[in-house]
Amino acid sequence: MDGQVDIIQLVELAQRGDKPSLERLAGIAGERLRVYVYRLTQDNDLTQEIVQESLLEMCKVLGKLQRADRFWSWLYGIATNKLHRHYRTEKALQHAAASEERRRGSMKERQGGFENLVGQELKQIVSTAMQKLRTRHKAVLIMRCYDGMSYSEIAQSMGCSEFSTRMLFMRAKQALQKELSHNGFGKGSLLAAMVIFGKITAPSEAAAAQLTVPATAMKVGLLASAVSVATTKTALLSLTAAGAVTVGAVMATSGPADSGRPTTAARVASPFGTAGNSGQAYWFYFPAEPDGPMMLRATSGADAANPERRVLQNAYGNYTYEGRTVQVENHRMWMNDLSVFTLPTDSSAMRDFLTRMRGRELDMQPVDAKGRGLLVVVERNAEGANTPPWTMRYRNVLNEDYFQSDWRSDATVVDNRDAMHKRRWTYFRVQGQINGRNVTGVGRIPFIYATSRDHYAWLKLSVGGDFTLTDVDTGAYIVDARNTVLTKYPRGSFFQGLSRPWMGLHTIDTIRRDAAERQVPFQTTMLSDGKDVQVTVIHNPARLVYTIDLETDVVKSIGFFVGQNPVGQLDFEYLQELPPARSEFLAPRAANYRGSLSQDEGILWLMRLANGTLVRSTQ
Repeated sequence: MDGQVDIIQLVELAQRGDKPSLERLAGIAGERLRVYVYRLTQDNDLTQEIVQESLLEMCKVLGKLQRADRFWSWLYGIATNKLHRHYRTEKALQHAAASEERRRGSMKERQGGFENLVGQELKQIVSTAMQKLRTRHKAVLIMRCYDGMSYSEIAQSMGCSEFSTRMLFMRAKQALQKELSHNGFGKGSLLAAMVIFGKITAPSEAAAAQLTVPATAMKVGLLASAVSVATTKTALLSLTAAGAVTVGAVMATSGPADSGRPTTAARVASPFGTAGNSGQAYWFYFPAEPDGPMMLRATSGADAANPERRVLQNAYGNYTYEGRTVQVENHRMWMNDLSVFTLPTDSSAMRDFLTRMRGRELDMQPVDAKGRGLLVVVERNAEGANTPPWTMRYRNVLNEDYFQSDWRSDATVVDNRDAMHKRRWTYFRVQGQINGRNVTGVGRIPFIYATSRDHYAWLKLSVGGDFTLTDVDTGAYIVDARNTVLTKYPRGSFFQGLSRPWMGLHTIDTIRRDAAERQVPFQTTMLSDGKDVQVTVIHNPARLVYTIDLETDVVKSIGFFVGQNPVGQLDFEYLQELPPARSEFLAPRAANYRGSLSQDEGILWLMRLANGTLVRSTQ
């Protein structure tokens, strides 16, 4: 394939009227177009017709192409549109019926050198499955898998947004998988099928031998593809044959390795300025309900002063990408102006309260959508105005490349995580006093969604030997000194007002949103060291004063006040290294309680703990 720089030069010379450059450009374009169009049509005659018409159109309107570096996406758009118009005519239907035998003969000629790799039946299944797809579905698969085009380039070719292109690619994969499943192909067979189709539609045996489909294009591993195809009920391939098809033809890439040296100083700057910056896009994914864990992909547009910046907070970690460097972080993102991070799924009550706290209208448009697997995309244009949000439900979003590490393969990876964040969970201790009573406790906290099941959060907090608060996987309990359960709350009730990083938000936003959920005012102050933030939650007569470590994304301490008088403080210690003996950190057992479930009090349970009414209110 000719280098991009040569193509740009040829396009620019041809636009200035240089005929030799135009002829050379037409020759290069014709060769590449023939492969692209044939994969769309699987018909030699129709391919020749569309290519000739597209090249003629190219020569006529080349002067209107404003950016030479977008030549290929522009040309593919011309060819795809001409094919659309062809299929809309009655002539296309007659041609399809009359040319079926010619198509089979043409396919047989192309497949001659590939005959010893897979059976004719398998090739026919894959070929037929591709034929049944809509033209737009075939086009996006071909451009992405065989031409290596980025989503932005495909979007330019198809005249739609990058988000629409990503959704089209996802639907194209689903449509192809559905067609393949009719013949017994398993869920992991997409990559193998695309490799097979690419080889049987290659312009020559040499091209077929060199064809590769990156695993990142389909997000299916080599072994999974081979085994899935080989073990389906059609039994068309042995593992040996599958290896012959795919070995050397699939390039697998993984997420960021633990390479690079940790920075010597804590890196706490947010990669984004304010919630209303222009040129930003936010992708919110809720694998459970919208009030559950949230994954985030955020992008800020590049300008003359700043390169493109990306944030990825998926099930496995927190990443920022800028200037070809990937930073693996302890913390979730926050806004540099310390404004509260809002979600498009926020309730009207939450939005109204945050609007009053901020003193201006929230700029993120809400969506009224519920259910599992919800994806919401909010984009801001160059003027900073939000476009209408996109919503859809898709339970496998986390497997798609836009929630994977899709940065450049030559990017430098710097791992800023400490030991406990590399482990992805840890134990913690709580110590202090409230109203003259000693408070001690232990607990466990997962830092990411992927570890929140095997290392679920739990808490045990003893107050003066009078009562104990426990929060485990079966519920939250208040137990007196005689081990009698006084009341039971829903699971997670005593983590309200505490760090919950596995839910997808930074602790400063978790605490403030917990307060907003109960219509409780708060104040936010950056401390002098620039690494800690103080959040004061005010529910007269009680106040909670949080000190939050921005870098480690946890609560360091909570001060308790009633009126102007301090009544206590709790300090939190998070273990970087696990102790050899862990008897101290045994998860509490579920309490035996047959009474009714009390309503979750949210962050107010800490207020009641401060003013001494938490236990009295339950008796």
